[in-house]
Amino acid sequence: MNGKLTLFVGTYTRMGSKGIYTCTMDPETGELEESAVVEDIENPSFLALNSAGDRLYAVWEITERGREGGVSAYSIDDDGSLTLLNRRSTGGAGPCHLAVDATDSYVIATNYAGGSVCMLPIGPSGALEDRCDFVQHEGSSVDLDRQEQAHAHSVTIDSSNSRAYVCDLGTDKIVVYRIDRENGRLEEDSTLTVNAVAGQGPRHFDFHPGGDFAYVINELGSTVAVYNYDGRSGRMSEKQLVSTLPDGWTGSTTTADVHVSPDGRFLYGSNRGHDSIAIFSIEEGTGELTPTGHEPTLGKTPRNFAISPDGGFLLAENQDTGNIVTFAIDPRSGGLKPTGSQIQIPAPVCIKFLA
Repeated sequence: MNGKLTLFVGTYTRMGSKGIYTCTMDPETGELEESAVVEDIENPSFLALNSAGDRLYAVWEITERGREGGVSAYSIDDDGSLTLLNRRSTGGAGPCHLAVDATDSYVIATNYAGGSVCMLPIGPSGALEDRCDFVQHEGSSVDLDRQEQAHAHSVTIDSSNSRAYVCDLGTDKIVVYRIDRENGRLEEDSTLTVNAVAGQGPRHFDFHPGGDFAYVINELGSTVAVYNYDGRSGRMSEKQLVSTLPDGWTGSTTTADVHVSPDGRFLYGSNRGHDSIAIFSIEEGTGELTPTGHEPTLGKTPRNFAISPDGGFLLAENQDTGNIVTFAIDPRSGGLKPTGSQIQIPAPVCIKFLA
């Protein structure tokens, strides 16, 4: 597409969007442009791409009582437009996150409202088959409003493609599953379960590219937890808990997303309420974080955000003001500077670059 990068934007149709948007970004300037949209889906809040880059999977985040959410499969055309292949149920309400395993054989999705995890096989065409496994989480934690039951919020597959790490906001746990691809099963390994500090509400997860550390952003606590990570055993041990907010700030806020820069030197987290991206430097050798600042996202309620594949730009999505803002990343300090490029898309939630 004329040297431009292709990216896909997931949204909430319940807040006025049309569906999944295809956009392009100029890799030199960060300028964004909308190029296509598919409208056959309800609340495609989160997206995932297969490793070949020719299939896209999107959740239907349906939370109404008596309705199950689902996942849709799309083929990606040469111009970045999407063609629907099929849709399958996730078996629970409010699917909000998903991941594709590295062999492009399975989609694993989390049902936030239902507090469950499911596994769906991917057929030869990229279409989804009926789910082959379903696991219901049980439990609660100390926040009676937000942690009254399990709320599986995200799934992250490790580099070995053998384990799935599921952040459960409702139970304050990171539940670890061994992925049995031969039999299409998720096998919970209770010896690897991580117990977060009560009331923190683990939400999203990212591995350090060096392979020795992992980072979890806690929605309710507005913190990032730093973990030592042993890739051979899959074991994690918490070593640091750091706030995503400036000292002394007392307003109402929650976090949303977390990402490590491709070079492993910086970490970013989004604050909803403070409406900013928190910036941290990562200490080489220990993985520990040092706060270095906050950058306003120039809109309200930043949800997920994305770093361009080359690490040059960060794209922040402001759900309630319907704008995606491009920031240039300073390669020395990790600081963010608005490029002046914005694009209007209603209720943006997730961005995925087509690498």
